[in-house]
Amino acid sequence: MLRSVTLLSLCFALLIVLTGEPTVAQNFQMPSSPSVGSEGFTSRAPAPNAQANPAASTARAPSTAPQASPQRPPQQRNQGTATSQLGQGGNNNALLAAAAASGKLPSTHGQYLERYDLRPYTGYLTKMDHPQQAIVDWIVRETGSDAWFHEPFGYMSASRDELLVYHSPAMHEVVSGIVDRFVAGEKDPQVLHLRVMTVGSPNWRSRAHLLMQHVSVDSPGVQAWLLTKENAAVVMSQLRARTDVRQVQALDLITQNGQSQKLASTRGRNYIRNVRPAPTGWPPYEPETGEIQEGYRLELSPLLSVDGRTIDCVLKADIDQVDKLVPVDLDLPLPNAQTHRARIDVPQVVSWRLHERFRWQSDMVLLLSCGVVASPERQSSPLPFLNTNVFTGTTVGRADALMFVEFRGRASENLTTTPLVPQMASQPGAPNRGRY
Repeated sequence: MLRSVTLLSLCFALLIVLTGEPTVAQNFQMPSSPSVGSEGFTSRAPAPNAQANPAASTARAPSTAPQASPQRPPQQRNQGTATSQLGQGGNNNALLAAAAASGKLPSTHGQYLERYDLRPYTGYLTKMDHPQQAIVDWIVRETGSDAWFHEPFGYMSASRDELLVYHSPAMHEVVSGIVDRFVAGEKDPQVLHLRVMTVGSPNWRSRAHLLMQHVSVDSPGVQAWLLTKENAAVVMSQLRARTDVRQVQALDLITQNGQSQKLASTRGRNYIRNVRPAPTGWPPYEPETGEIQEGYRLELSPLLSVDGRTIDCVLKADIDQVDKLVPVDLDLPLPNAQTHRARIDVPQVVSWRLHERFRWQSDMVLLLSCGVVASPERQSSPLPFLNTNVFTGTTVGRADALMFVEFRGRASENLTTTPLVPQMASQPGAPNRGRY
């Protein structure tokens, strides 16, 4: 009986221990000291049951912990930073106007903001993407790029409807002159007649010298002359009477005032550039071919004056020609300790570049001579079985390249048939501005 009472007492005591107050165990924790940084920012690990009992978590926060320093209001942080948002997308014209009106932009050289309405020009080019880019390009050609990246501070932003310029009064005078040539100038499509010829010998100058007016050119090896349309016809007749003259291209180029036109005549020439092991095992090696594009690429950008009496034209020409393929023999090892003889070709390329701006009276003809350079057209033998180039790997390739540029006025007044559509030149890879 005593043993039963003792056992019952032990069970009752154990039951009391197991059913004790649970909140005491939940609120019991080791003391911890918060980590306070030099700027008063408090950091500590969250309690394991902070989400289960948010009231207990709040109570455990030390009442003497320093508070975090308050952040500045957004309007105070962004005050005076309107210029930092320019060029980062969005409506740059509105940002520029707001910054100029609030006096945030430098004005040490008398800079002021001017709006130029472009709709009288861009309204005619509804099917063209970004027609205002031509206006920006011609402004940079006229002023130079340094004027927009050095003192005094200046800014230019163009949309399809307007051009905003913030700069000095002298710069506004130049910009206004360029914009007027687009806005108040010709809106109809214009005809630019282009004729490219090659002459085997440069002695054609001896008879035509007195008919031409020499013009200075900065590009080395390039000569330029101005001719009246009557004298140009005489020179053309003299050239056609020669046996070493070949006409490469003659077309009427339809252009909008100030816009750029590209045309090209290129062809690929294959050659063996490498020899690599064959995946099939036999033959042991196989040739790896490459291709070089040879020919010419032209880009023209004409801009008329407001009265149409003078014309500015930026000409960019690239001529590439494979002069010859130099053979190189290779001795390649074989598994049976012998060698395999293979041949690769190393191309010898002749290139010529022209990037020049000319200004002349629109009723005259501009004649350019590139000098005796790589011929833009490679002639083939009339009898293929007598073509020795197949065996020697050389190319007939030196000629005096001539280019006649003639402005003929509005397309509606000159063209009676459908004009020849030139092949558009394209550059592989990422686009490169390179406009100026």
